[in-house]
Amino acid sequence: MRNVTRSPNSHRTPGSSGTSVSALQGEDLRNHRFDYLIVGAGFAGSVLAERLAAGSNKTILVVDRRPHIGGNAFDYYDDAGVLIHRYGPHIFHTNSQRIVDYLSRFTDWRPYEHRVLAQVDGQLLPIPINRDTLNNLYGLNMATEQEAADFLASRAEPVDDIQTSEDVVINQIGRELYEKFFRGYTRKQWGLDPSQLDKMVTARVPTRTNTDDRYFGDTFQQMPREGYTKMFERMLDHPNIKVLTDTDYREIRNEVNFGELVFTGPIDEYFDYRFGKLPYRSLQFKHESLEQEHFQPVAVVNYPAEDVPYTRISEYKHLTGQVHSRTSITYEYPSAEGDPYYPIPRPENAELYKRYQKLADETPGVTFLGRLGTYKYYNMDQVVGQALALYKRIEGAAHTQGERAGAEEARQVARQAQ
Repeated sequence: MRNVTRSPNSHRTPGSSGTSVSALQGEDLRNHRFDYLIVGAGFAGSVLAERLAAGSNKTILVVDRRPHIGGNAFDYYDDAGVLIHRYGPHIFHTNSQRIVDYLSRFTDWRPYEHRVLAQVDGQLLPIPINRDTLNNLYGLNMATEQEAADFLASRAEPVDDIQTSEDVVINQIGRELYEKFFRGYTRKQWGLDPSQLDKMVTARVPTRTNTDDRYFGDTFQQMPREGYTKMFERMLDHPNIKVLTDTDYREIRNEVNFGELVFTGPIDEYFDYRFGKLPYRSLQFKHESLEQEHFQPVAVVNYPAEDVPYTRISEYKHLTGQVHSRTSITYEYPSAEGDPYYPIPRPENAELYKRYQKLADETPGVTFLGRLGTYKYYNMDQVVGQALALYKRIEGAAHTQGERAGAEEARQVARQAQ
């Protein structure tokens, strides 16, 4: 990669970036034409950049205002030498072999099945709720799935018209389990009561009658063996790709000669909040290094109680398999202010996004991509799939355009021969 960013160093403070913009303007920006300017070096932007460069021989400038590549999946070695995720735990899981095959070009994998415990009534209990959760919480000895299903059915409170996240859970497992595991956590995470949130928020979390304690049920559950940042470095390692970090694209947009713009940042920000801001939930992270080998039995422990200010504690060595005498953990605090992480799923927000989407459709030369660009929560594999699908559309359009141009050229040759 003719990359204008130094590769993130395992012991460099995650904030050190590469060559300054001003040092590049004369040589690279003003005198070099890029086929694409891609804003954002996370999954969406990096995957599309790699495909356009390697698959279609396009020249790409990737710009990110953060001081690193990798977006929210960025990981690095902290001062203790422990590999951590700067923006909270990112666990890769998918049912798509196509996406696995694509990412495997840039990383080997470490098998990992994610497990989460929730601190409820003084116990650490499996979440999603399963039969072990119920047995331990209520001092029961249910041995079959049917017993657990009957138990949950006896507590469920049927809701005729399921509209909200509260409706989903109460309809499945009743109010007591809802209040112990979901209400407090959801209020902290979203700053709203579950009765104010779209049903999709809690519908994502299953309830099980077996003893499967894995958080995800996907066929492929593994972690990049050397971490996400290394994977992104390899993905962007192409002579047609240049990367500018620590740079707001608006600072250099008028100095870059480019053909098409792909924007993976917030769509409302691109249009200067013309219709008002799209609501997001943000997060604050408190990272700590401890003089002990392990802190908790699994990678993530949830704290649903509302009197605990954080939602969860993550310990990364469970994810990475790193052997180290010390460990590092992260406390996660949801926030109304800060970087946009989660689009807030409410009907009025969806309607506001539709206005921006219409504006985007009417704006030539720019394509919006990713969670922020399309105002929708996606898992990592879904963002990869979205970027690959966009590339296929671009490739198909170019092929069709080429066929038309070829046909026109043939007609001109034929006319000249007459």
